[in-house]
Amino acid sequence: MPHQSQSNYLRLSVTEPGQPEIFLSLQGEGISSGKPSIFVRLSQCNLHCVWCDTPYTWNFAGTDFEHIDDTPDNRVKYDRARETLDLSEEDVFHRIVALNCPRVIFTGGEPMLQQRPLATLGRLLKDEIPNCYIEIETNGTITPLPETASVIDQFNVSPKLAHSGNTIDIRRKPDTLKFYGADSRANFKFVIQQREDMEEVNDLVALAGMPPERVYLMPEGTTPAAIMSKAPWMADLCILYGYNFTDRLHIHLYGD
Repeated sequence: MPHQSQSNYLRLSVTEPGQPEIFLSLQGEGISSGKPSIFVRLSQCNLHCVWCDTPYTWNFAGTDFEHIDDTPDNRVKYDRARETLDLSEEDVFHRIVALNCPRVIFTGGEPMLQQRPLATLGRLLKDEIPNCYIEIETNGTITPLPETASVIDQFNVSPKLAHSGNTIDIRRKPDTLKFYGADSRANFKFVIQQREDMEEVNDLVALAGMPPERVYLMPEGTTPAAIMSKAPWMADLCILYGYNFTDRLHIHLYGD
């Protein structure tokens, strides 16, 4: 299992130097699409997807990871010191409370790399915010600790497929997938590039024992045109397999 932080601090991505990426918006994907939510983006990831739309959370200078932003003359890398900020659980808590919304989504990067301080933060939020609802977005490779699972209302699990560029041994963790498949709080969201992806999707759904009604297919793309070009045939696949279709609402509203 990847190393998990045991400090009293969380490592967050930043929107500008010194400003953590904590913001109020609408959830754009999956089962909670369209719901007002506070997003807390944590830095660091144990996977390195070639099409990732937040490479500044992991593609740091000194690493050899590849990304679609790379060109033959320039491999795009990010300055770890400029792109990350360590804040105490209490500091993050106060920033969330100030935004006055009961739905909080921890995203990344991979939030489960920091699940011990997240558990503490989750308990603080549950004690302070009436009807607090906590979602966590994860790639499905790290099993939650009991203290973490106890404060999470919804797991948004996005297992990565071969087109992510991650090797199968790091992207597919059967025991963890089965944990999520058996937990009614969890749903699966798959990023789809082409029809052929469905063979791997169906294998993972069967491996995890995930009910089809909790599975979402989402077009890969960072522009409305790219998303909509895939939508018609993906809708047919959802009907065929009994899965759900999810758009990327935030791309239509705000761009990449």
